[in-house]
Amino acid sequence: MASTQAQLRSLAEARRGALVPGVFNALSARLVADLGFEALYITGAGVTNMWMGLPDQAFMGLTDIADHTARIRDAVELPLIVDADTGFGNALNTYHAVRTLERAGADCIQLEDQVSPKRCGHFNGKDVISTDEMLGKIKAAVDARRSPETLIMARTDACAVHGFEAAVERAQRFSDAGADILFVEAVTTDSEIRALPQRLKKPQLINMVIGGKTPIFDADALGTLGFGLVLYANAALQGAVMGMQKALTVLRDTHALQEDSGLVATFAERQRLVGKPVLDQLEARYAK
Repeated sequence: MASTQAQLRSLAEARRGALVPGVFNALSARLVADLGFEALYITGAGVTNMWMGLPDQAFMGLTDIADHTARIRDAVELPLIVDADTGFGNALNTYHAVRTLERAGADCIQLEDQVSPKRCGHFNGKDVISTDEMLGKIKAAVDARRSPETLIMARTDACAVHGFEAAVERAQRFSDAGADILFVEAVTTDSEIRALPQRLKKPQLINMVIGGKTPIFDADALGTLGFGLVLYANAALQGAVMGMQKALTVLRDTHALQEDSGLVATFAERQRLVGKPVLDQLEARYAK
């Protein structure tokens, strides 16, 4: 069987718009795997929102994302793309971040060119570092990886700051510096989406942010255009928030919540997802 890194590279290079949901903990990763998706994305925004209750504005550190990566790596066998924000500092910090996240189980490490402290790509008020500084980070990331199969994804947020053409130019230079997958964040028009696969030769990821700045395209249409990966970074998070709001509202208003309400997973389903039947089998095996 091909390594998870090789699986991810093959998905990206197939350019068929493979859906990649974002996850924020091991249970959400198990759900993604259980539903048959081919890869997942450990989202910095999701970890920050769900773990800290804070917005995506650089509150997450390397230790936070590395810990989540290790736990998710233990929980699923899918290829993992890991959001490393700005590399948590300069090129040397980026080198260390890549070493740390690769050791934790990342198959692909995403780096972005925002000024630190960064913010969600679909927030206003972003700024970007110089192209040369980002090139140094990408070169450091490429040098840091222990396995040549580990992928480096380079994201640019320059579209919001300097315009679409500048973002494409940056992405091309990131490719030349050794990035394996390119990610032009927060394009705002249909024409920009359609142009990206024509302008950049390396495989690309595009981010479909529900309620964000980028128009939502069907993943099949994006695959036809030539995108390798279609990210829904926080669909699971937003769905979970709405589900919790609905269930807790009923509990608050009626003072009871039944398993057959349609608002909660059954007790048995919860145990299945966290692997209790497997552990029961192991317990019986080791008790003999």
